[in-house]
Amino acid sequence: MTTADTLARTPLPPSRLPRVGTTIFTVMSALAQEHGAVNLGQGFPDFECDPRLVDAVTRAMQAGHNQYPPMAGVPALREAVAAKIAALYGHRYDPGSEITITAGATQAILTTILALVHPGDEVIVLEPCYDSYAPNIELAGGHVRRVPLTPGSFRPDFDRIAAALGPRTRAILVNTPHNPSATVWTAEEMQRLADLLRPTDVIVIADEVYEHMVFDGQAHQSVARHAELAARSVIVSSFGKTFHVTGWKVGYAAAPSALMAEFRKVHQFNVFTVNTPVQHALAAYLADPRPYLDLPDFYARKRDRFRAGLADTGLGLLPSEGSYFQCVDYASLAAHRERSEAEFCRWLTIEAGVAAIPLSAFYDAGFEQRVVRFCFAKRETTLDAALQRLGSALSAEPPN
Repeated sequence: MTTADTLARTPLPPSRLPRVGTTIFTVMSALAQEHGAVNLGQGFPDFECDPRLVDAVTRAMQAGHNQYPPMAGVPALREAVAAKIAALYGHRYDPGSEITITAGATQAILTTILALVHPGDEVIVLEPCYDSYAPNIELAGGHVRRVPLTPGSFRPDFDRIAAALGPRTRAILVNTPHNPSATVWTAEEMQRLADLLRPTDVIVIADEVYEHMVFDGQAHQSVARHAELAARSVIVSSFGKTFHVTGWKVGYAAAPSALMAEFRKVHQFNVFTVNTPVQHALAAYLADPRPYLDLPDFYARKRDRFRAGLADTGLGLLPSEGSYFQCVDYASLAAHRERSEAEFCRWLTIEAGVAAIPLSAFYDAGFEQRVVRFCFAKRETTLDAALQRLGSALSAEPPN
C-alpha cells in the first residue's frame, strides 16, 4: 500500500436525506426476482406499447430530430398537450408560457417543489402517498404536514385538511386517481378543496399521472376543470403511464404563466430539456385521441378479470375506481391476520409466488391496516398465473 493510499479518505458531509433508504419497490422487485415470483408489486406494464409510437420515434430520429429541443419542450408537443387538456377539461393553457415537457412526472414534481417551496414552508401531503413527495419537500427545506386520508375509504378528510392549514402552508399535494388506494376524487370533493383554499395563497400540486385510467363511467376531476383551482395549481401528468412506456420518462407540467415561469427557472438548471425524438413522436401520436380515450375500457377489463379471479381467495377487495392498482385486505385470513403488511407481502412473494406492496410503506409511520396493493397493468397470462398461484396458496388458509 502506498503513502497516497493510506492518506486517501472520502469526506462524508451530513446527508440531505438521512431517513431515506432503499424504496419498497426496489426491495420487493428484488425479492420477486430472487424467488421467481410474479411481480404485481411495482407499477409498470409487462406488455409493449403501440408499435405506431415506436415507429414514430424512429421516423423522428431519421428526420434528424436528435439535437437539443427548446428548453420548455418541442412546440408541437406543448400545443398537443394544450389541445388535449382543453378538449377534456375545458381549460386552455398557453403552450408557449404555461406548459413544460419534463423528464417524467417524478422530475416534474421535484421541480415544482424546488421552484415554489422555500425553507420553513409547510406542504400538506395526504397519506398514504407516493414515496417521492416527502423527500422532495425536505430537499427544498420545507416541512411535511401529513394528513391521513380516511382509513378504509381513503377519501379526503376536509376537517383535518383545514386543521393542517396555517400561515406557513405553501402547498398541498393532491393525487387523483390515487396511488396506492385507487380512489378517485369527485367533483364535490374538488369544490370543497376550492372552497377551503379560497381565502389562502396555498398552491395545489396536482399529481394526475393516472388521469386516463378512471372507470365505471366516472370522469377524472382534473384541477383544470375547476377555474379557482386551475388558477393556483401545477398539474403534473405522465406520457409513460398513459402510453405504456414508463422507461421513456417523459411527462409534462401545466400551470398559470406566473407559476410556470418559476418552474422553468429550476427546470432549465435541472434537466434543461427532454429527449427530442420522443417528444416529436408523442406530438404526432397525440393527433389521434383514441389511445388515451380507450384507456379506461382497456384497464377496466384487466381490473375486472383480476377482481373476478381474486373473489375466491379470501382476500377482501377494496374499490378500484382508477389507476391500475387493486388493494386487498387480508383480515379474514386467520393464518395471516397477525402478520404486518410487510410480513404478509414477504410471505406472498416467497410462499405464494406473487409480489405485492404493503400499504404501510406509503405512510411515514407505517400505519397498519392489513391492506396490500397489487398492480394489474399486466398481460392476461401474467394475471392468470398470479391468480392461479394466489388461489393455490390461499385456498388452504382457514377463513375467519
